[in-house]
Amino acid sequence: MDNAPAHPPNLKEDLDIEYNFIKVKFLPLNTTPLIQPTDQQVIASSKKLYTKALFTRRFQVTNDTDLTLRQYWKDHFNILHCISLIDKAWNKVSFRTLQSAWRKLWPACVPERGLEGFEEKTSVNVVNEIVTLSQNMGLEVDKDDVAELVEDHRQELSTEDPVTIQQEQVKVMQQEHSGQEEEEREDVSSVQIKDICRKRSEVQAFVERHHPNKTVTNRRVDILNDNAMSHVQKILQQRKKKVSLDCFLVASPTSKRQKKERKDSRNS
Repeated sequence: MDNAPAHPPNLKEDLDIEYNFIKVKFLPLNTTPLIQPTDQQVIASSKKLYTKALFTRRFQVTNDTDLTLRQYWKDHFNILHCISLIDKAWNKVSFRTLQSAWRKLWPACVPERGLEGFEEKTSVNVVNEIVTLSQNMGLEVDKDDVAELVEDHRQELSTEDPVTIQQEQVKVMQQEHSGQEEEEREDVSSVQIKDICRKRSEVQAFVERHHPNKTVTNRRVDILNDNAMSHVQKILQQRKKKVSLDCFLVASPTSKRQKKERKDSRNS
């Protein structure tokens, strides 16, 4: 195993007695890319196969349509599609690829003949198919672009990266929907929003009281609050601020004069 944070150093001591036939060895620092099996074309092969599957799906969805690339990513591709393509790509990694990956670490298990040139030929074929699919979709992609794409994904995400990515996605979504939100606000009255918030509280209390699985209930309620109710509540809050500001701006001269007189009397 490599020295990833997810692999506790005391793992071999934590193994139960019944698993004493398992021996855990950690690779020396800075040797993972050189000898770890998955780094010997396995990861690169799966990434190329994933890219091919991704381009194939996009071609199938957008062929003979007017869908732009942006529309495809926004409306026709989600995390479920991504996971499905990853599964499809991994299942297409050949047995010969997995076998040859052990050549540097465990050469005795790899046949001396029969694998020479196989990986290189397979990789070239996949790259050529990706380039062909790209060109059929009107994209200017060549072999170097595919190699660069695979290379860009070699760097692992840090724990901070997903948070940053999520913040950027939320910011983009807010910008895209800001104009639409302004239009929708006029269609829903504040009375309706207050009524919905009250009903949501009643439904939440009822479900939490009677649903047998509290964990599932809390998770679903959190999703509803974060994705839906927070939006309408924000609209209500903004309206309250706007009403307060309007009341201040349209205050009559008499009211302003009276406030000033009261302030002067207190000061005196």
